[in-house]
Amino acid sequence: MEELTGNDKELIRGSWESLGKNKVPHGVVLFSRLFELDPTLLTLFNYNTNCGSAKECLSSPGFLEHVTKVMLVIDAAVSHLDDLHTLEDFLLNLGRKHQAVGVHTQSFALVGESLLYMLQCSLGQAYTAPLRQAWLNMYSMVVAAMSRGWAKNGERKTD
Repeated sequence: MEELTGNDKELIRGSWESLGKNKVPHGVVLFSRLFELDPTLLTLFNYNTNCGSAKECLSSPGFLEHVTKVMLVIDAAVSHLDDLHTLEDFLLNLGRKHQAVGVHTQSFALVGESLLYMLQCSLGQAYTAPLRQAWLNMYSMVVAAMSRGWAKNGERKTD
């Protein structure tokens, strides 16, 4: 994995300080946006909850558990900004799990867009172009590792 600049790390940590304390509501904003961008993603969540609509999904306890897990992954990445490579195996496995349940790598970009949207909504005027770029840099590193895991899992299925 590449390294983030010191400024990237400072911006990410500073912005996450308040958001990370209240993960679920911010995660709901992220997923609300994701489902606006691609409503077909709702079908991926029928395995543990009744997600016939975005509203049903976003109020389902099972789905909110998933939201919490996603926000904890973001929290882990922020907590490991100085050594993101230590999350490599975890992120590879996460990519494999997403491939196994039918998530396409194109959806990773939509999650990134939704993350930036959530940050913009939550931070208001504190959301600046450098902050956006710092988060994009970090998210790109996380997705690169997940995509490697996704691809490795796909190779196993075709063997």
